[in-house]
Amino acid sequence: MSWQTYVDEHLMCDVEGNSLTSAAILGQDGSVWAQSANFPQLKPEEIKGINNDFAEPGTLAPTGLFIGGTKYMVIQGEPNAVIRGKKGAGGVTIKKTTQALVFGIYEEPMTPGQCNMVVERLGDYLIESGL
Repeated sequence: MSWQTYVDEHLMCDVEGNSLTSAAILGQDGSVWAQSANFPQLKPEEIKGINNDFAEPGTLAPTGLFIGGTKYMVIQGEPNAVIRGKKGAGGVTIKKTTQALVFGIYEEPMTPGQCNMVVERLGDYLIESGL
């Protein structure tokens, strides 16, 4: 299965009538493996900040999580596994795998829990597959 198929069929899927607004799978170096049409372009310093927060949880909390120049307030996460951010009626979930970062960005009516489920389920599958 191609990386684009993972994005199109597993991240941008329908969840109770809702779907993510954008999604991507990136290498931990920030290289794009696959992305939805409207996923924002990440800046090198944004990837660096995300990787730093995975290594040392809490480093993004004071400054916020930036994705394509959009600032998200960092909320609960799981050390070295998941970063979650909130912005207005939407947010983002980032799941770290062995080799990649899986991103899901959502707006209402999708819920944070639905976004977490979609992103983390694919991330867990990739981890189990050694990716």
